[in-house]
This record gives sequence, structure tokens and C-alpha cells, in this order.
Amino acid sequence: MRRRGASRVAMAALLGVNLVLPTRPEPATAAGFVEAYPVMAAAMRAAGPPYADWAADGRRFLLFDERGDGRAVEVFGDLADADRIAVLVPGVGSTLADFDRGLGGVARRAPAVQAGQLYRELRATDPAVRVAVLAWLGYDPPDGVLTAAGGVSARRGAAGLAALLRELAGRRPAATITLVGHSYGSLVVSLAAADAPSQVTDVVSLGGVGAGVQRADDLPGGRRFWAAEAPTDWIRRVPPVRLPGLGFGRRPGDPAFGARPLPVGGVAGHDGYLTPGSAALVAVAAVVLGGVDADRIGDAR
Repeated sequence: MRRRGASRVAMAALLGVNLVLPTRPEPATAAGFVEAYPVMAAAMRAAGPPYADWAADGRRFLLFDERGDGRAVEVFGDLADADRIAVLVPGVGSTLADFDRGLGGVARRAPAVQAGQLYRELRATDPAVRVAVLAWLGYDPPDGVLTAAGGVSARRGAAGLAALLRELAGRRPAATITLVGHSYGSLVVSLAAADAPSQVTDVVSLGGVGAGVQRADDLPGGRRFWAAEAPTDWIRRVPPVRLPGLGFGRRPGDPAFGARPLPVGGVAGHDGYLTPGSAALVAVAAVVLGGVDADRIGDAR
């Protein structure tokens, strides 16, 4: 237990001061639209297990690439007809191998599991809503402690995500889009939102390390910025450092950042925000469905 605690403190310190090792100069990969489904299914069948099983189960992907750490963008719901779209971006250590099973074999950490839970919550809240949720692993997140502190992966990821957002806005111009970032993913969605189309109305940070700005009001476009940060989340130990080339500034969960707070009842640790029964899951669904103000959602602290 002491060793685990020490590693988390080390992670927090490194994230705050931006101490990094060089990362692989891989470009982020942009996803296409629903025409990509059969192409990706064929690629998964060719890749063999377990990916061939995903295709056999009828799962739909805008992107599948098993090279390197892998890329995947899975769609829950009918994207071609969606009026509400949520894009969920995971953080450090996420790879194609863990897309379904979760880091360390912990299912609640899996992007596909989290996106599926959000989709089911949306459908339970409003069965008539035309909604889609994307589990977006369209970039190469940092592999671990030393590389997690840098912004290089986030900038590359933001470029790929921005391309997807432009595609979504062009195909579904009347839809509203909510970006949801977990941990390092909050930095990715915040950077992408800075130059996103007007269809992106809300940005949600779950246990976020930073947003690339010091205050929510500094995010261009007048988008609503929401944040959830559980009392038991180790991310709270990340120091709010921002110097030239160093750090990500205030965490979105820091009250001084000025984000609209989301409730965190039932959230345990860093990975429990979208677990069934958590107040954060219900609140994120309410944001995606629109027309929600901070007073109705409640104070996260």
C-alpha cells in the first residue's frame, strides 16, 4: 500500500511540473463517419481474436488500427440520426488492448465500458432521445508516469479530435456535441474545444489534470465547462503549475478554475466517475441532454 501511494504521489508531482521523456512522433488518426463501419469490421475480422469477435457481435467502429498501441473509435447508438452526441476521451495508459478490458483488467477503466454506461444512462433518462456516444481512442495517450506530464500527446490528440468534430458538424449540423475527458483526456478535449465548431456546446472534465487554460472563462467559444473531482481522487495532489513549457495550470476540479461543478456522490478514486449509480454519471447524462444549469445539477463539493 505504501508503494502504491508513493507511485501516485510521484505521478501527481510529475504531472504538475511537466517532467517528460520524448514520446513517439506518431500523428493522431482522424475517424470518418458511418461509411467506415464495414471497412473497420473487415479490418477487425482480418486482425483475428479478440477483434474479430467485436465485428461478429455487430459493434460499430469509425476507426480501428491495431498498429503500435492501437487506435479505436467505437459508436454506441445511431450516429447518422443523432441529435445529441457525446465524445468520451480516455487518458494515460489507454491502449487498444485495454479498450474493452480496462487498464489492469479493471473493467470500469475501459473506454468501451464507460461509453456504454453513459449511453445506457442517456437512454434510461430519455428513451426517445436520438443520441450517440463515441469512445474515442483516436490518439496515442502517454504510456505512464514519466510521459504523462507532457502536452505533446494531448496536442496531437486534439488535432485528431478536432478533425472528427468538423466531420460530425458537417454531417449532423443540427446536433449538439458534448466532449467528455477523463484524466489526461480532459486536456485533449479542452485543447480540441478551443477551435471546435459551434455544435460543441459543453466540455466535461472528470478527474482532469488540466485544460491548457487557467480559468474556464479563458476557453474560447463561450462553451460551458463542467468538472467533477472526487475527494478520494489522487488527481487532487497535482500541483497547479504553469510556467513556459511546464505544467497544465489549474485542474478543472479546482474551485479557482471556475468550472461548473458536477456532483461526485458514489464516486470512488480516480476511475469511478461513470460507474452505475454514481451521481457523476447521472449529471454527465443531464449535460449531454442539454438545458441543464449548475444549480439544477448541484454542487460537487
